[in-house]
Amino acid sequence: MEVAEKPGKLGGMFRALRYRNYRLFFIGQGISLIGTWMQQIALSWLVYRLTDSVFLLGAVTFSSQIPSFLLGPFAGVMADKFERRKVLVVTQALSMVQASTLAALVLTQTIEIWHILTLSAVLGVINAFDVATRQAFVVQMVEKREDLSNGIALNSSLFNMARLVGPSIAGLLIAAVGEGMCILINAVSYIAVISSLLLMRLKPFVPVEKKEKVWRSLQEGFGYAYNFPPIRALILIVGLLSLFGMPFSVLLPVFARDILHGGANTLGFLMGASGVGALTGALFLAQRKSVLGLGKIIIFTMLLFGSALIAFSFSKTLIISLLLMLFVGFGMIVSMASCNTLLQTIVDEEKRGRVMSLYATAFMGMAPIGSMLASSVAELIGVNYTLAACGLLCGLSIIPFAMRLGKLRQMVWPVYQRLGIVPEIATGLHTASTLTAPPEER
Repeated sequence: MEVAEKPGKLGGMFRALRYRNYRLFFIGQGISLIGTWMQQIALSWLVYRLTDSVFLLGAVTFSSQIPSFLLGPFAGVMADKFERRKVLVVTQALSMVQASTLAALVLTQTIEIWHILTLSAVLGVINAFDVATRQAFVVQMVEKREDLSNGIALNSSLFNMARLVGPSIAGLLIAAVGEGMCILINAVSYIAVISSLLLMRLKPFVPVEKKEKVWRSLQEGFGYAYNFPPIRALILIVGLLSLFGMPFSVLLPVFARDILHGGANTLGFLMGASGVGALTGALFLAQRKSVLGLGKIIIFTMLLFGSALIAFSFSKTLIISLLLMLFVGFGMIVSMASCNTLLQTIVDEEKRGRVMSLYATAFMGMAPIGSMLASSVAELIGVNYTLAACGLLCGLSIIPFAMRLGKLRQMVWPVYQRLGIVPEIATGLHTASTLTAPPEER
């Protein structure tokens, strides 16, 4: 593999956009993600408007995300065995059908809560395969591996730019014409990402001939991730953050309407503020040129995220709540994206799909469990104390990682040297074909 050239006109922060395939993906995915966030806000508001139930808010999130927990590892095997672009085209087309069906039910005013739960579960099954494949697909779009971390960071920036724009538009549209139009726009937006995938120029796919069965392949991938402590620690962090931290988004409609006494536009502003913070965090990561130092950054941002959640849970003023949402978004995305970047850097190519499926399982699989627990507890003690407890648990969950940081650094130091991540090592070592890199700072 060639050593990276200097970024040129796009500059270091946007160097992954030099690659045609990544640019196509960036544009198509950006349009689609705006629609996705619009649907998410519309659906949350619709459920709370129809039911006035915090529990059902959690139940809808649970039904949409639990399939990732159950099917994620199998999806990782598929990502390693089949052409990833074709898998993504199929999952995006199926997602478009799901959104179209949901939009039709809402616009014709025939929607019922069981429709929402069922269609959310269908989308969850689709996403189980989509997320694992998408994570593994990034490396095919960014040809030079030294630009991979930038591509992941830009992808996070894109996700959170959409998170800023989508909810803000959705809040205004819901107030003007109702939730159905937001969902319909999401259905149409899938055309952009499907088109971008079809326009890509990729190397011919050569399937890896393997005789072992799916279960054996799963065992191999799990054993690989579990037996290398840095990978195990990163996936655990993602799982705990998802379990204790992600429920905040499920509870936001309650804060918007009952605590801050606003409407759908207030919910959009809260999500938008979180998106601004997350976008700032993603751009912060994009300008970094190395994984060096990310271990300490993860510790800091996990503590920041937990503290901001605790403060937000007791805020009754919109301005203060919006400000705290900036820190919530920043802490969340920097923690998640840092773990993603390190995992993408550390994993062997032949096991990438399976390891990233474990990441997806931890990220999307633990969230529904946390959402159900948080919504159930909120029915008993209120959303304020529930969210405060979530923030406290997020802060406490990073302590074991912080205590082991030095040992993890020692374990991966030889890998720094082999890949040339350590400045003293010749840059020619970047040609190493096996991706293994440390998840800690120097």
